[in-house]
Amino acid sequence: MLSGKKIVLGVSGGIAAYKACELVSRLKKLNADVHVIMTASAAKFVAPLTFQSLSLNQVTVDMFDTPNYWEIEHISLAKLADVIVIAPATANIIGKLANGIADDMLSTTVMATKAKVMIAPAMNTNMYENPVLKRNIKLLSELGYIMIPPTEGRLACGDVGKGKMAEPAVIEESIIDLLNPKQDMAGRTVLVTAGPTREAIDPVRFISNNSTGKMGYAIARQAALRGAKVYLVSGPTNLDTPIGVERYNVISAEEMYGKVMELFPKCDIVIKAAAVADYAPMTSYSQKVKKSGNQLELKLKKNPDILYELGKIKGDRILVGFAMETENLVENAAEKVKKKNLDFIAANDLNEAGAGFAADTNAVKLIDREGNIENIPLKIKDEIADIILDRIINLKRT
Repeated sequence: MLSGKKIVLGVSGGIAAYKACELVSRLKKLNADVHVIMTASAAKFVAPLTFQSLSLNQVTVDMFDTPNYWEIEHISLAKLADVIVIAPATANIIGKLANGIADDMLSTTVMATKAKVMIAPAMNTNMYENPVLKRNIKLLSELGYIMIPPTEGRLACGDVGKGKMAEPAVIEESIIDLLNPKQDMAGRTVLVTAGPTREAIDPVRFISNNSTGKMGYAIARQAALRGAKVYLVSGPTNLDTPIGVERYNVISAEEMYGKVMELFPKCDIVIKAAAVADYAPMTSYSQKVKKSGNQLELKLKKNPDILYELGKIKGDRILVGFAMETENLVENAAEKVKKKNLDFIAANDLNEAGAGFAADTNAVKLIDREGNIENIPLKIKDEIADIILDRIINLKRT
């Protein structure tokens, strides 16, 4: 699949450097030509000879070594690369790239290349959550660098949290997608909703849910990568807008309903992944409600069912919904398919580990009009998104 593709792999100094060995092995099995650049710190974790044996190419570490070719080596590698992948990427190398610092072979090569650069961060959770690191990642993303997010789990330092480098299989798939991009959604216009809604009680308080928007954003991102024009209607989240996606921010269910109905006539595929509040307070107070007594009674009104309303006017469009349940998953989801005139629904069980809110992974059951069920086991959300889009493409062809 990668025959003839030249991949420059940058390995920086973290314990996850050992995973880069597997990545090189995987890429070689796909007939890629892999050239490894290691930082001096990375060479403390894994010997350069290991990568040389796996890649069958000379490994570069010291910028001042005698070049193996007549060219200046960092320029040579920068020019030959179809893609540069940095895995693991420490906070240090990310900071250098974000601020234009080029003081070793890896950073100078990246600065000199016109190829796409993919970055797979790996570090302690507190480092990953540091606002300076977040700023650097945001800046690089805006400049077109491709981020492969880390996952959550037990880290080498003993902490548990986000910061584990994405698995080599995930990075491999990202490289394949970049170098052999699917464009099977070119000419399609996709509307995706994502995130929660907030229904105001007063200027301070609101009714909402635990949705982070990760699943909807993954769908929007993958659809754009596959060539679609994508509108993303998003409730409040902390997520960055995927590259190539047109994003509209909303707060309440009413706002989401209005924006979706405005965009709907332009679209031929609609994927409703947002967690929209079913009810909103009948009265939203203009001033903060003060404490008085031991109880506060709220009267709620039903919000518009956006998916149901779309189902009534869908025509020949493809309409896909999501359902999160805590019991009777299949029965409840299948009922929604019929009631809301969906082509299929992606249903997930909140009780299943790794398939709930805020996770980077999901596991779903795809249920269609005829009641057919496809079980998708736990995968990262980008992979789940691609499976859903594959199903949509197959529907479109039939």
